[in-house]
Amino acid sequence: MLDALFTATSAVCVTGLTTVDTGSSWSTLGHVVIAALMQVGGLGIMTVASLLVVLVSRRLGLRARLVARAQSGTNLDLSDVRRVLRDVVLFSLAGEALTALALGLRLLLAYDAEPADALWEGAFHAVSAFNNGGFVLWPEGMARFAGDPWMLLPVALAVIAGGLGFPVIFELARSRRPGSWSVTTRITVLTSGALLVAGTALLIALEYGNPATLGPMGVPGKLLAGFFSAVMPRSGGFSTVDVGSMTPESWLATDVLMFIGGGSASTAGGIKVTTFGLLAVVLWSEVRGEADVDVARRRIPEANQRQALAVALLGVGLALASTFALLGLTEHDTDRVLFEALSALGTVGLSTGITSDLPAVAEVLLVVLMFVGRLGPLALASALALRERPRLYRRPEERTIIG
Repeated sequence: MLDALFTATSAVCVTGLTTVDTGSSWSTLGHVVIAALMQVGGLGIMTVASLLVVLVSRRLGLRARLVARAQSGTNLDLSDVRRVLRDVVLFSLAGEALTALALGLRLLLAYDAEPADALWEGAFHAVSAFNNGGFVLWPEGMARFAGDPWMLLPVALAVIAGGLGFPVIFELARSRRPGSWSVTTRITVLTSGALLVAGTALLIALEYGNPATLGPMGVPGKLLAGFFSAVMPRSGGFSTVDVGSMTPESWLATDVLMFIGGGSASTAGGIKVTTFGLLAVVLWSEVRGEADVDVARRRIPEANQRQALAVALLGVGLALASTFALLGLTEHDTDRVLFEALSALGTVGLSTGITSDLPAVAEVLLVVLMFVGRLGPLALASALALRERPRLYRRPEERTIIG
């Protein structure tokens, strides 16, 4: 029962952590249920709920429209919410179909898979990749395809597309000129690109000579594996190398990437790249002594800055508290426990190999972390936004000593 609960939570929270082997421990029906849960989790609980309201009542109340609009992250009129939600579903299905086609054909042509098996495995892993689920049906995981760009690149691109966020994808589709992008799209694209480049370079440098990971590979294989390993911490959860054999420095770099996560209103977890990027801009403005925080000739409201700070600090606090609790419940060292906690909290799914060795109480804690990690940042940001109200007075100002 605990394995079933853990797997179901991991699937619906699109995490990918498992206590048992997915391919051999569950029947075909179990695999279908896991894929369906990843699909629902990827689309988003609030998006699915809004769609159900539309289907049942044929209309949305004002509050439901506002919540759906906040979830989709668009600046369209309230009358366009239904069309936005429809486009979200169509975009998800289209992305998954293209990924499934690429994976299925590769399995059929290069790995001699039976047509039915190639179709099913391609579809399952397309859903898992686009929704940042991280579940695989092969015992050796994606390591089976290490060095095969025709398998790894479609998976990586699907993870990136799903992790950018629907509003960003829609805006990029409407306009390819960076000068016309919104602040959210600019921060998301620039921060995601910077993290991918920096993560790839750092992981390749740290693991270049490691005989248990990138060491035996040639230069093209190292580049491909490094890029793939830098993409997956944003919430993908797949791996082509043994994560447990990576250096502690690589674990720490991956910890940071998992904590940041992907884009807002996306299938990814973490505090989101928009939160991280906005805090970086706030810090830069403070260092320069500027009174306002400006991005792309737009001033960021103070309320927006406080929301980003609240999400980040609460994320740090929860990560530290859960790591402390896991240290008391297990015999593993801090590096591995911190990695496991951030993987669950960021709904990533990467592991150093200790998930199946954890006691029942620790597994229950990870279940809670996955659930909080999936709904927490969205719920917190929505609650802070809905609680905004103007004050009719301001108290006298007094500065405190900082530092």
